Parts: sequence; C-alpha cells; structure tokens
Amino acid sequence: MDNFGFIRDKLDIKILILYVLNRLPRPVDITTLSELVFCDDGINYFDYMDALAELVNSGHAGLLDDKFFITAKGVRNSEEMESTLPFTVRMKAGKAAERTARMLNRSAMVRASHEKKEDGNCNVSLSLSDSLGNILRLEILAGSEEQAREMEQKFQSRAEDLYMRIANMLLE
Repeated sequence: MDNFGFIRDKLDIKILILYVLNRLPRPVDITTLSELVFCDDGINYFDYMDALAELVNSGHAGLLDDKFFITAKGVRNSEEMESTLPFTVRMKAGKAAERTARMLNRSAMVRASHEKKEDGNCNVSLSLSDSLGNILRLEILAGSEEQAREMEQKFQSRAEDLYMRIANMLLE
C-alpha cells in the first residue's frame, strides 16, 4: 500500500518521535506518545514500534515505569535533525505536543489521594502547587472510599476554582 503522508521511512519516524518527546515536560505512556506521533498518514504501526524500540536500545529515548522520555543524547540528535521533518508534520506534531504538555504540567500540579482508616472512613489529601511550591493543601475526612474517590475526581477537575473560592471566602 502506498504511503500518502510526508513521512517516508523509519528514520523520519525516529526523528518525529524525538521531536515530540523533546517538547514534553514529562515521560508519557505508549498511548499518549502514539496519539502524538500518528499525525501523518505515512506512518504505519509496525515501523513506529520498531523505531521506538530502536530509539530506546540506542539510548536516544528511555523507558521507566512504562513511560517514554527523551535522553540527553536524544535531545542533541532531535535538535540537529528536526529541520529535516516536513514543516506541516512539525507544526501538527508540535501543536499536539504543546496541548499534551499543558495537560501534563497541570496534572503534576494537582494531587489527590486518600488513605482508608480502620473505621471505614478515609483521609483525603488534596494539593495544588506551582513551580514555587504548594498553593493549597487540604486534608479532609470522607465517610467512605467512594466519597473519597469522588472528592479526588472533583478536586482534580476544578482545583483552581476551589482555590479561588476558598481564598475569596477567607478574604471576605
């Protein structure tokens, strides 16, 4: 079957993988990386998986806890070779990586967890931080694990709003 995209061979795929990884602030799982790399119709799954494995084996990319990241060697090669990628592929992959980077940064700043107590209640720990440290840290008791999970989910989706509401209440 003919390739209809701009990516023509495995080297192009490797460069694209490094290009994407170089724009992400944290390691990503295989699903996220695949979604970002499959931005061109010229890429097939088997070549992609081979290229990714070769990048890990050569030390250009790393794998830790089932998440992929770029190494210093990969950064150097990515910066030297990224201009060989077609402009449209770079723009499409770059924009997608930028959106993912924003989501990764936000998820690193919003933390929610719980610990079940012997009586069936749960201590729920919620925190919101920025690059300087914690902005908000809240410990709250939940009556059940189900309630704790619901608190975690709602905090993760609306942490900034909750922070503003608490700050405003305290300042009124």
